[in-house]
Amino acid sequence: MRKKMVAANWKMNLLPAEAEELFNALLVQKEWPKDVQILVFPPAVYLQHFSQVKDDRISVGIQNFFPKEAGAYTGEISVTQAKSCGAEYALIGHSERRAYFGEHSDFLKTKVDAALEHDVHPIFCCGEPLDIREANQEKAFVKQQLIDSLFHLTREEILKTTIAYEPVWAIGTGKTASVAQAEDMHQSIRDWLTENYSIEIANQISILYGGSCSPENAAELFACPNVDGGLIGGASLNAEAFSNIIKAF
Repeated sequence: MRKKMVAANWKMNLLPAEAEELFNALLVQKEWPKDVQILVFPPAVYLQHFSQVKDDRISVGIQNFFPKEAGAYTGEISVTQAKSCGAEYALIGHSERRAYFGEHSDFLKTKVDAALEHDVHPIFCCGEPLDIREANQEKAFVKQQLIDSLFHLTREEILKTTIAYEPVWAIGTGKTASVAQAEDMHQSIRDWLTENYSIEIANQISILYGGSCSPENAAELFACPNVDGGLIGGASLNAEAFSNIIKAF
């Protein structure tokens, strides 16, 4: 049975008092569906504190880490350090990490392996930019991302992952991905999981939508057969908006 999941990616936002206020506003929510897994990915400097004050409805994760346990990597955070501060999940392959920091497929593969080695649950992000979508090459592009960085995993390992589809061309561009386009790609991802593993495994892996999900479109998106939740950016910085997305289930 696939988990329903809603994940808040706060990115590089919020000063300490603002982050505390937002997290506290989530902790007092009473109307979330009990079968939805709630994840919060705060800036790393807040991770340990939130892991200590959270309740059992919320899991916390790291937005980024370096795939070595220790060493001369100035400014980086290891997956073991993140786990020791309470990280249960890790975002890997987010479009902003790929675009702004040059994280390529081979490097992302090592991050997936490092997370699994230390029992941190990877949320692997994939998705196509505008030029690929306009060339009608989006499915080949996304499939290759999965082949290069995720589909080397064993059957047991892939079951410990979650996939998030980000239509990069529809994030902050003024363009909008339709619900039908989202479901079509999610169905394709599940088909590729079936091809590489089995239909039984494919039907146990959650696939999240990461393309400007909002309180206005969440219910329609979550009603799609292959959309198991959302990876939420901007809307997760507002407790009411984020809660309403969760309630959309």
